[in-house]
Amino acid sequence: MKRISYILLAATLLGVSCKKDFLQRSPQTSVTKDIFFNTPADLETYTNGLYGQLRANWNDLYSDNISVNTGGSEVDNLIRGGLSPATVGGWNNWGNLRSINYLLDNVGKTTGDQAAINHYIGVARFFRANFYYNMVKRYGDVPWYSHVMGTNDELLYKAKDPRTVVVDSVMADLEYAVANIKNTYPANASPRNTYLTQWAALTLLARVALHEGTYRKYHTELNLQASAQTFLQRAVSASQAIIDNGGFDISGSSAADYRALFSSNNIAANKEVIFLQKNSKDLGVANNTHVVLDWQWALSSSLADEFLTKDGTPYTSVAGYDKKTFTEMFNNRDPRLAETIMPPGFTTAPANSAYITRPSFGGYLQVKFYPRDPALRGGWELNYTDLPIFRYAEVLLINAEAKAELGTLTQGDINATVNKIRNRVGMPALNMVAANAAPDAYLGAMYPLVTGSNKGVILEIRRERRVELACEGFRFDDLYRWKAGPLLGQASSGMYIPALGGYDVTGDGVEDIAILQSKNDEGPIAGLPENVKAKIVKYYIADGEFYLSNTTSGRIVFAKDKVQPRNFVDPKYYYFPIPVEQTVLNKNLTQPSGW
Repeated sequence: MKRISYILLAATLLGVSCKKDFLQRSPQTSVTKDIFFNTPADLETYTNGLYGQLRANWNDLYSDNISVNTGGSEVDNLIRGGLSPATVGGWNNWGNLRSINYLLDNVGKTTGDQAAINHYIGVARFFRANFYYNMVKRYGDVPWYSHVMGTNDELLYKAKDPRTVVVDSVMADLEYAVANIKNTYPANASPRNTYLTQWAALTLLARVALHEGTYRKYHTELNLQASAQTFLQRAVSASQAIIDNGGFDISGSSAADYRALFSSNNIAANKEVIFLQKNSKDLGVANNTHVVLDWQWALSSSLADEFLTKDGTPYTSVAGYDKKTFTEMFNNRDPRLAETIMPPGFTTAPANSAYITRPSFGGYLQVKFYPRDPALRGGWELNYTDLPIFRYAEVLLINAEAKAELGTLTQGDINATVNKIRNRVGMPALNMVAANAAPDAYLGAMYPLVTGSNKGVILEIRRERRVELACEGFRFDDLYRWKAGPLLGQASSGMYIPALGGYDVTGDGVEDIAILQSKNDEGPIAGLPENVKAKIVKYYIADGEFYLSNTTSGRIVFAKDKVQPRNFVDPKYYYFPIPVEQTVLNKNLTQPSGW
């Protein structure tokens, strides 16, 4: 029996998987708990229901990697001044914690192989750590609950616990998970790496430790800099354990191999994949990744410009880089650029015509995670590509960044981490001495808090992280932990338009789109052949969706940023407010600093 077969049973036992639930609800399993939690097999069934709490990410919404998002977002509302305790959502996911603590409260009655019992306790504590660190990232201080709360429990109305206390508890949970989760799988596991292992626990531990270490280092307002080193050291040791003993590797030797990690349905055997979300038409498990292409968002010029040239030099050091047209900007670039942003000539199926980009979104459409095989695209929530949750490239980047922040990084470390990643797509190696001798000024302006003798290599590791992990959900958290939130306050932009008129965006030399002032002024395309004008897709600045930064030329920029300018309030916006109704229910809850 595969884990998918357990979902209905697990949902019934959890009592929270299919509807809203809150911390104070009395357990819905009061009848079944007396006959459940008796054996490790019971624990396996129960913990199968927890896996839905950790899913793959396949976009970078709410970050500076996005040019525009027509669907709206909480972060967009935040940086435009529209978010308040009266309008914010959240604070309603405590049912996930309750389902975890319910197992931990009842596991004392389980009998059988103690190592197996400890394994499932480790799985539960892994998910509790993941739950709580997400809460810490959002709110800072939060109340820590290690048991299910009854309706009349006074602790329901406790004050928040300090960040330091909660994070120490998170780390304790992860250390237990690392020590007790086994690297064996249920006999019916298919595929095996859809189940948690010690390597997955070490990956989350390394991720949390890096986040907390850098957050404490750069957020000096917390006065926690003295403890940052401890977390960075644990990020190093956890990631190093995976590197030394996990048997993982960067897979492939081409851009196509990089693409396959995100757009195929057979990554379970890939040596880079530590933990994955398996999707299968036969099992009726799917995702919605086809919407990454031209649905509600596109990617930003800020992201596009950070990809290096093919010879390893910064694209932003190329004369006139910011005036390259859509078809020019892909020339001689890091191959990962065309695997992230839709290049000229891209088709959704071999026999199809080239897909025409949409300038009203900025022009840089996302193709990373788009299911390339039409057989894997079945419509809304009917895509059957596998999705990585933890992959080895992240572990390597954690290792390099933590060592660089500690000042212990060597060229050998760079070769074993960043350069292994670059080598897959044929990019030149990063030289630590050269990077530190002449730090990239463009990146330095983005991250002014980076200083010291390792400034250059830290900046390059940040570039590599942004490029390699683009659209995998890391960018927003990275900006917050580096205290680079002001980048969210900058207006986004898209492709460069030299002048009003028609443009080729498919690479065949024929104009596909036209950028015009209005429907009444089509003079800029008057000289085009009639057959071209008949097919060309016209976009009018007067429609008010976008405009050009230099009026009749320049980068595509968006009207919303003119009407509702962005502004990142530091340090207030590094946290989200708690909904006002929650502070009314619990008078001991206080808002994060600044709210």
